[in-house]
Amino acid sequence: MFHYKIILAYDGTRYSGWQVQKNATSIQFLVQEAFSTVLRKPMHVTGSGRTDAGVHAKGQVAHFTTEEKVDPFRLLASLNGILPADIRILSIEEVPSSFHARYSAISKIYHYYLHLEKTIDPFKRLYATHIRKPLDLEKMKEAAANLIGTHDFTSFANEGDRGTASRDPVRTLKRLDLIEIPGGLRLEFEADGFLYKMVRNIVGTLLDVGKGKLSPRDVKTILEAKDRKRASAAAPPQGLFLIEVKY
Repeated sequence: MFHYKIILAYDGTRYSGWQVQKNATSIQFLVQEAFSTVLRKPMHVTGSGRTDAGVHAKGQVAHFTTEEKVDPFRLLASLNGILPADIRILSIEEVPSSFHARYSAISKIYHYYLHLEKTIDPFKRLYATHIRKPLDLEKMKEAAANLIGTHDFTSFANEGDRGTASRDPVRTLKRLDLIEIPGGLRLEFEADGFLYKMVRNIVGTLLDVGKGKLSPRDVKTILEAKDRKRASAAAPPQGLFLIEVKY
């Protein structure tokens, strides 16, 4: 058996997310269909984790196994010739059989983009969330500092009573940087893993701090409550990008 790692990028606007779903088109489904067409047999591709509907990726990672050795260069070209233009395989490389796209990961990096000017460029509207009200950036940074470290992030997890969150809601948030960029703000998250909608729920809560609806101290209280109802609504999906998975 031969084991391969792939890195791919996609614009998630038109899709239901990474994970295969019954009544919607997902990125995983289209990638598996492309593999099956090129290799002429049913193929399963395992991703590093799911991204939600409307969320983008610049560095999603997945793996697959074949009985016969493949030429990565030719396979990459063939796959990109079949896949929609908003999904692209960036690289394919053979890896040891012990490699697992999800379980071998040591950290993931997500970026969330906010557009803060009065008018948003129409060409950016699918890749940033437009916030029209002024934000107190210093208070948002103060609030974000309360989330750094190893914590139970149940308050920021949807479906906290199901799946991974129900078994182990503890994650280590290594950094949460708020970086001013032309026209807006980029929030950079790095953690050993993320619960379902954790990034978007944190962004939504920090936005409420920036708008004066919550204080920085409230964020610490929300975290300690371990209750999703205490945190704010999730920020919209289009501002979120999976940037990198580290191994």
